[in-house]
Amino acid sequence: MAMTLAAPKVKVDRAWQLYIDGKFVDGGSTRELINPADGKVLCKVQEGTAKHAEAAIKAARKAFDEGPWRKSTAAERAALLFKLADKIDEHAEELAELETLNCGKPLREARFDMADAAQCFRYYAGLATKPNGFTVEVPAPSVTSIVREPIGVCGQIIPWNFPMLMAAWKLAPALAAGNTCVLKPSEFTPLTVIRLVELLDECGLPPGVVNVVLGLGPEVGLPIAESTLVDKIAFTGSVKTGKVIAQAALTNLKKVTLELGGKSPMVVFSDFDIDTAVDYALFAIYCNAGQVCSAGSRIVVEDKIHDEFVKKMSERAKKIKVGPGIDPETEMGPLVSESQYKRVLEYIEVGKKEGAKLQCGGTKSEGKELNEGFYINPTIFSDTKRDMRIVQEEIFGPVAVIQKFSDEKEAVDIANDSAYGLAGAVFTNDITRANRVIKAIRAGITWVNGYHNTYNECPWGGYKQSGWGRELGTFGLDAYTEVKQVNINLEPVAVEWFQK
Repeated sequence: MAMTLAAPKVKVDRAWQLYIDGKFVDGGSTRELINPADGKVLCKVQEGTAKHAEAAIKAARKAFDEGPWRKSTAAERAALLFKLADKIDEHAEELAELETLNCGKPLREARFDMADAAQCFRYYAGLATKPNGFTVEVPAPSVTSIVREPIGVCGQIIPWNFPMLMAAWKLAPALAAGNTCVLKPSEFTPLTVIRLVELLDECGLPPGVVNVVLGLGPEVGLPIAESTLVDKIAFTGSVKTGKVIAQAALTNLKKVTLELGGKSPMVVFSDFDIDTAVDYALFAIYCNAGQVCSAGSRIVVEDKIHDEFVKKMSERAKKIKVGPGIDPETEMGPLVSESQYKRVLEYIEVGKKEGAKLQCGGTKSEGKELNEGFYINPTIFSDTKRDMRIVQEEIFGPVAVIQKFSDEKEAVDIANDSAYGLAGAVFTNDITRANRVIKAIRAGITWVNGYHNTYNECPWGGYKQSGWGRELGTFGLDAYTEVKQVNINLEPVAVEWFQK
């Protein structure tokens, strides 16, 4: 029997525009957004050009240099961010449905993202009013203090997998510090970002403080990264694009934060409960259909339990309910776009040709309601080798590769055998070993006997080619400030360094 879903309450047949200098404006063309659940046109949005990016940058520059935002008190900025957080909560269901329709993720995940985004704005609203400087004891009669000031105009480019959350991660600390922003969402998933700035506009944000320009990376994102009027660029996305962004930022040596890819290991020792480890492995790789930069895509399992682990994980992966994200029974939705869908299928074929053993999945999900969408069944490869492309390269889809180890040293060697260093986890009942291994894993975000729990209070970022700098926590606020020393001479008299 064919599945019948209730129509979403959210309205998508409306104007979706750019937001520049406090006004919603049309772009140079329109783009059709595709619903990944059924492959059909969801709606049309305005799309900007380099000229729109330039206009947004100039508006942000003027707002920072001449507007009231930079001169506002921390309490005033905090009040606006608190107000925005309340509005996100008020519109949470609408925003969650928008994100699901636009991205494909299950509604339960989208709801979590909306709550997390609201909390992110609240966290930085609270942090804005906390002490952010200190004094230094220096010889009298000088008095010296260290203060933090906003950087200026911040260009922010976010990906398609967590559009609302990534916008919050970048806008919240930037605004709390007193900066102005030019934000470019992914051309595939701009809807919740547009609604976010509509809510910001309702909160009374001064014109030019936040600007949103839709469009392609080369046409909109690159001009933002290259502009000498932009003081900082923050980017989340692929390593390839991150390197282009970093090169473009050299025009005026602007500050750069890059949160790039990952191929994160989840190390499982034989002393840990195997069923619990399997449960975490499923969560680590199949959350958001594997389209997570920190996904546990490499499951590194001790040889004593390897075969049993592979069997149990494969059996459970086959039971995952794949379907439209808007269906409340769906556990894993489609991939975000046809291009991403094809990319993941190509990697699966690569894995087969490389000689890895396909344990489950590897095919398009079947079912009348799934035929036109971008669905791929949860996939597991075993019998892998370290140099395989599916082991070394980020697939960004529901594809897990299982690697085998025999002792602790080999486990660490395998975990670190990657160009990436974003995340990693270890599962063991031996707390001493857990401490040794987690310290040995070269990654910025790590877990012991857990996975994916993320906190606004803690820094997010990685080692090696997983990026530069950190987001979230106090580190995220610091990344949007300049450090200044202020020396005051309380008894100014002639230095007489040179004779009269």
